[in-house]
Amino acid sequence: MGNGVLIAATDTECGKTVLTCALMAYWQQYCSSRQLGVLKPVQAGEGDRELFQHLFGLEQSLEALNPVFYQAPLAPPIAAALENRMVDLTPAWQRYRVLTQQCDWVVVEGLGGLGSPVTDEMIVADLAADWRLPVVLVVPVKLGAIAAAVANVALARQHRLQLQGIVLNCTTPEAEDNLEQLTPADMISNLTRVPVLGVLPYLKEPTNLEQLSSAARDLSLEAIMPAPFWVA
Repeated sequence: MGNGVLIAATDTECGKTVLTCALMAYWQQYCSSRQLGVLKPVQAGEGDRELFQHLFGLEQSLEALNPVFYQAPLAPPIAAALENRMVDLTPAWQRYRVLTQQCDWVVVEGLGGLGSPVTDEMIVADLAADWRLPVVLVVPVKLGAIAAAVANVALARQHRLQLQGIVLNCTTPEAEDNLEQLTPADMISNLTRVPVLGVLPYLKEPTNLEQLSSAARDLSLEAIMPAPFWVA
């Protein structure tokens, strides 16, 4: 695999940020001598870029972390229209190209689900295809998640995306106890023909770097980041 990966999901509030932070925490603990690039191409409303900068003490400016930003927490084309702007992905693409040249690995966090609009004519799956990014799909442990996983994998295949695998995310304390009833890994793998790379536990302190790193280490990292950066 190349030196970039897109963290996508079946919908909003599924755990893309949790997985991204877990991977970043892992990298800081085990690969600190190597250069990690982090990119949120488009963000609407405050949230991820501010969290990344604060939690990891990044030297990158908010604009470098997130080249395309809109104030309203809405779909980007709608948020852009409120500001009498158009969504222009050129700065995001240019930043991604710089990161791939300067860094050993680049983590790109998407927005919403694979079908979420990025512009009036482009969805997240289109962006992944255009940028030739392999994809890790985050699926929340909740009722209806199996169908959402199947639908998003079908969308990924329609766009000929390279799906590295699925990560299940426990969004509530009860999710871990109901994992086999709500999102059985074997069923999801059988239905989608995509491997489940592991489960992110419910984190009482989602900003605890040690817990985040530990959660990442329990995943099948060989499918997410290039060797030799993952610890066997």
